[in-house]
Amino acid sequence: MSTRGSKVERNSVSDQPHEIKYEAHKEGTSQQAVKDAKKEVGNQRRNIQKKV
Repeated sequence: MSTRGSKVERNSVSDQPHEIKYEAHKEGTSQQAVKDAKKEVGNQRRNIQKKV
């Protein structure tokens, strides 16, 4: 039986629109702010949350 996703995938934010939208909604900010933070600090979710 396979599991969905892995710990590595949950800790990062990909360039897929639905992940950017989810993170922006969760943080209460714009999608552009998440994209900008991602460019500055990389794709690790906790780093993006700190930046935003």
